[in-house]
Amino acid sequence: MFEKFFRLKKHGTNIKTEVIAGLTTFMTMAYILAVNPEILSNAGMEKNALYTATALAAVTGTLVMAFWARLPYALAPGMGLNAFFAYTVVLGLGYPWQMAITAVFIEGLIFIILTALNIREAIINAIPMNIKHSISAGIGLFIAFIGLQNAGIIVNNQATLVTLGDMTGTGALIAMAGLIISGVFLFFRVRGALLIGIFAATLLGIPAGITHLPEGALISLPPSLEPIAFKFDFSRLFTLDMLIVIFIFLFVDMFDTVGTLVGVSSKAGFLDKKGRIPRAREALFADAIATTAGAMMGTSTTTTYVESASGVAEGGRTGMTALTVALLFAASLFLSPLFIMIPAAATAPALILVGLFMMSPVAKIDFNDMTEAIPAFFTIIMMPLAYSISEGIVFGTLSYVILKTLSGKWKEVSWVMYILSIFFILKFLV
Repeated sequence: MFEKFFRLKKHGTNIKTEVIAGLTTFMTMAYILAVNPEILSNAGMEKNALYTATALAAVTGTLVMAFWARLPYALAPGMGLNAFFAYTVVLGLGYPWQMAITAVFIEGLIFIILTALNIREAIINAIPMNIKHSISAGIGLFIAFIGLQNAGIIVNNQATLVTLGDMTGTGALIAMAGLIISGVFLFFRVRGALLIGIFAATLLGIPAGITHLPEGALISLPPSLEPIAFKFDFSRLFTLDMLIVIFIFLFVDMFDTVGTLVGVSSKAGFLDKKGRIPRAREALFADAIATTAGAMMGTSTTTTYVESASGVAEGGRTGMTALTVALLFAASLFLSPLFIMIPAAATAPALILVGLFMMSPVAKIDFNDMTEAIPAFFTIIMMPLAYSISEGIVFGTLSYVILKTLSGKWKEVSWVMYILSIFFILKFLV
C-alpha cells in the first residue's frame, strides 16, 4: 500500500528509510511542543491547552503534506512568528491575544486564496536558479547556527554580538559527543546516523543532568482546547493596526515557507531544470490549511519547518516521511513527558550536520557574474546574521533586481521579481 501510494521505488527509497527520516525530522523539531506553549502563554493564553493546539496543528499540516503533496516536509507552529504574536502584538502593542489569533486566521484564509490563484507558486518559479541554490546554503548556515546556540557552543556577547561559549559546559560536551558519534556513523554510511547521534546524546545527558527522565505516568489524556479554540475577535478587522499585523504575518510566513521549500528541495534534488518544485502548489496548500486550522485551535502561524532538512539528509524523499512525523506528533499528545525530555543539546549535532549537508548546492552558483554572485552571497550571509530565512530572500532579491537593472540586464529579471522588490521596500517602510 505505502509503496504504491508514495511510489517509494521511483524515488529510490523504502519504508525503513522513510520511517528513520521521519523520526529524525521529528526529533529535531519536537522542541516546539515545549517552546510554543511557553512563548504564547506570555500573551495570556492557557499553557496546557497550547500544548494540545501545537501538536494538533502539526498533525493537521503534516498529514496534508503527506497525503496531498506527498513530500517529506513537516509543519508546526513557526518560531519567530509566535514571538511576534506574543511579544509584539499582545505585550508590545497591547492588543488581546484574541485579536492576534484572528489576524493569523485571516492570514491563513488569504494564503488559501493566493495558493488557489497560483500566486505563491509563481513567486517560487520566479526566483532565479542561483538564488535558489544560495537559499539552500543560507538555510544550512542558519540551521547550523541554531544548533551551535542550542548546544551552548555559540552564545550571546554584548561586545561582539556572538562569541564562543564554555566548551567545558555540559551542553557543549554532550553536543560534541553526539556530533562525533553521528560523524563516525556517517563515514561508514549507516542509515539513521543523525538519529543515532540524537539518541546517544540523550542517553549521555542522563548522568550529566541535562536529560530529565519523566516523573509519574508516561501516558495521559491531552489537555482540552476549550480555553483557546475559536476565540476570534473581529471588532478590529478594518483598523490600520490589524492590517499591519496581518501584513507582517503574511510576509514572514510566505517567504519563510518559500525559502524552506526551495532550499530543502534543492538539496534533495527535487528541482527540475527550470528550478520548479514538484507539487509545489499542494505543499503551499498544506501550509495555508495548517495555518487556518491552527488558528481555529488557538495557536500562531503554522509553517513548513526548516528542520525537515534533517529527514531529507537521512534519505527521506516522499510523503511517508511526513506521515511518520505526523504520527509521532499525534502520539506526543498522549506521551508528552517522553518527548519533552530530549534536551536541545542532543538535537544540536543533527542540526549542525544538516547545515553541512545543505551547503553543497553552493558549488552550482555562478560566482563569475557579479550580478549573480552578489545576490547569492547576500542571500546566504543574511539568513544566519539576520536570524531569518525571509530576510535573506529580501536582501538577495533586492540586490539581484537592482544590480541587473543598473547593469543593463533588466530583461533577465521577471516582472514578478520587480513586484516582489516593491513589496520588500514597502516592508522596510511599514
